[in-house]
Amino acid sequence: MRQTVIQHLESLQRSGVSSWKPIAPAVMPEAPTEIPAATAAPAVVAAGALFPTEPAPAMPKRAPQPSATRCQEFRPLELPAAERPGKLAELQARVAACTRCQELAATRTQTVFGVGNPNARLLFIGEAPGADEDRLGEPFVGKAGQLLNDIIKACRIKREDVYICNILRCRPPGNRLPSLDEAEHCREFLDGQIAVVNPEYIVCWGSCAARNLLGSEEAIGKMRGKFYSYGPAKVLCTFHPSYLLRNPAAKKDVWDDMKFLFRDMGVDLTAK
Repeated sequence: MRQTVIQHLESLQRSGVSSWKPIAPAVMPEAPTEIPAATAAPAVVAAGALFPTEPAPAMPKRAPQPSATRCQEFRPLELPAAERPGKLAELQARVAACTRCQELAATRTQTVFGVGNPNARLLFIGEAPGADEDRLGEPFVGKAGQLLNDIIKACRIKREDVYICNILRCRPPGNRLPSLDEAEHCREFLDGQIAVVNPEYIVCWGSCAARNLLGSEEAIGKMRGKFYSYGPAKVLCTFHPSYLLRNPAAKKDVWDDMKFLFRDMGVDLTAK
């Protein structure tokens, strides 16, 4: 190796090169131990791609969901019958002053608390007030409410025999579905009504009511025909009357659900 270097230097001298400047070897920068946040590659990678894609849009923050524990741990107040109207009136006054959902508070005509028998065995839960309910201050008074009245009559009871309320007590603009945050804000009032009335049975009319009361993500069609529990109450889930207005064939399914419910309550709706 030494002899080879000497020969190379002699060759350079014969070529007229009398001096040279050594070139420092290139030094590769050390790889950073962490990728700076501003340049970090997004974690989301497209299916089948070799390189990261643009970051996926942030998912909206979800409100806390009702859990099985919440359903099991709920307990009614077990008040004397004479005290229940007063307790509901106190709760209604709090609802009327509520501004937790700023958009709903700014656009509502009035709050829609609930109506019916404070000592009812049966409690109905709907979705949210519509335009008619917002105007009159009572749940289920529009076209869907008229159909609900027909269902109640077919069950051989009166509207005044049941207690009726909704997941929300304010109308969402445009009759949109309640958001998870809105439902959670109103949950204290829903649970308060259930706790005071202390029903033996609850009917969730539609997937919105079922999802928010029970925390279930199942389709309403799969939840039909069986009882769930909310505290000591038995809960039945069925189609919302507004769905029946659009799909009249489903009225038979709801009637089957009512027969199933009332049979458990000790009433045979098929008997003459």
